[in-house]
Amino acid sequence: MNLVFRYRVKSQTGLLNQQARKVNFVWNFCNDRQKDALRFNRRWHTGFDLINLATGCSKELGLHSGTINDVCQQYAKSRKQSNRPYLRYRGCKSLGWVPLKGRELKREGNAFRFAGNTFRVFYSRPLPEGKIVDGTNFSRDRRGNWFLNIVLELAAPPTRAPMQRVGIDLGLQDLAKLTSGESIPAPNFYREAELALAIAQRAHKKRRVQAIHARTANRRHDFLHKLSTRLVREFDHIVVGNVNAAGLAKTSMAKSVLDAGWSTLRTQLAYKAVKHGAIFEEVGERFTTQICSNCGSKPETRPKGIADLGIREWQCSDCGAVHDRDLNAAINILRRGRATPVAGISVL
Repeated sequence: MNLVFRYRVKSQTGLLNQQARKVNFVWNFCNDRQKDALRFNRRWHTGFDLINLATGCSKELGLHSGTINDVCQQYAKSRKQSNRPYLRYRGCKSLGWVPLKGRELKREGNAFRFAGNTFRVFYSRPLPEGKIVDGTNFSRDRRGNWFLNIVLELAAPPTRAPMQRVGIDLGLQDLAKLTSGESIPAPNFYREAELALAIAQRAHKKRRVQAIHARTANRRHDFLHKLSTRLVREFDHIVVGNVNAAGLAKTSMAKSVLDAGWSTLRTQLAYKAVKHGAIFEEVGERFTTQICSNCGSKPETRPKGIADLGIREWQCSDCGAVHDRDLNAAINILRRGRATPVAGISVL
C-alpha cells in the first residue's frame, strides 16, 4: 500500500524555482524530439529513448540525473495516457514540479536531504517508518508555495468484515444521502466566496483572487477529508454511485457540480478505505432513482428525466411504497454492491 504524505517546504524555495525552470526545459526537449519523430515518420519515442537522448545533460543543467529520467518517463507516460502525438510545452505559467527518485531522498530528523541540499519543512504530522518509493516530488501551487510529496510504501491493514454497510447517493442540494437516513448538506464554499471574488476580479487584484480561490479549495478539501475519514471509520463496506461529474461540469450546473467535489470525495474514500481496511465500491447508478427499492419495479409514477428533477418524493404505483428520492437511490446503489446482505435498513 502506497500513501502520500504532503509537507510544505520552508527553505530552499529559490533553488526549487530554478530547478523547476530546468525541468520545464527537459520536458520541452522531449516534446521537440517527439515532434521530430512525427516529422520524419520515425517510431515514436518511449521513455527509455528519451532518457538516452538526454544522457549527459545533468551537469550542464544542474539537475539530478534521477530527476531528468523521471521527467522523460513521465512525458512518455502522459503522452500515451492522453492518446496525443505530442503534449503542450511547459512555460512560466505552468505549476512548478521537480520529480525525484525515492531512494535519493534521505531523512534528517524533521528535514529531508536531496542532491546535497537540506530542505526544511513544516512537520505537520509524523512520517511513519517505511520505504520512500518513486513518485515522490516537489510541487508548487498557484500562490508560489512549495510542497514535498512523499510516497511511502506501507503494509496494508487486514480487511474488516463487512458488518456495517452503507450506500451513498451524491447530489447537489445534499452532497450525500446515506442509506442510514443521514443527509449531508452541500457546504457550497464557492457560492459563499462569489461576492468577494467578483469584487476582487473587477478591481483586478490578482493576488486577492488567488487567495480567495486557495481558501475556498482548502475549506473544501478540509470538509471532504473529515467527511471521508468519518465514513470509513463508521462503515466497513461503502458503495457509491459513479455519477459522471466531468459530463455534468459541461452543463449549466457546472458551478454547483465542481463546488460539490464528487470526484475528490470518491478518491479520498477509495484510498482511505484501503488504509482503514474497509471495502469501497463504485457501481453504476443508472435508473437508481426510478427503480422502487421495495418491489424492484419501474412504475409509471417514477420521476423521469430532467423535467422531474424537482420531485423529491414519490409513491410507487405498483406496491404503494412512498420513497424519498435520494434515499431510494442510495438503497438501490447499496444493493448493486458485491456484498448482497443489507443490514440496518428498515425499508428492506
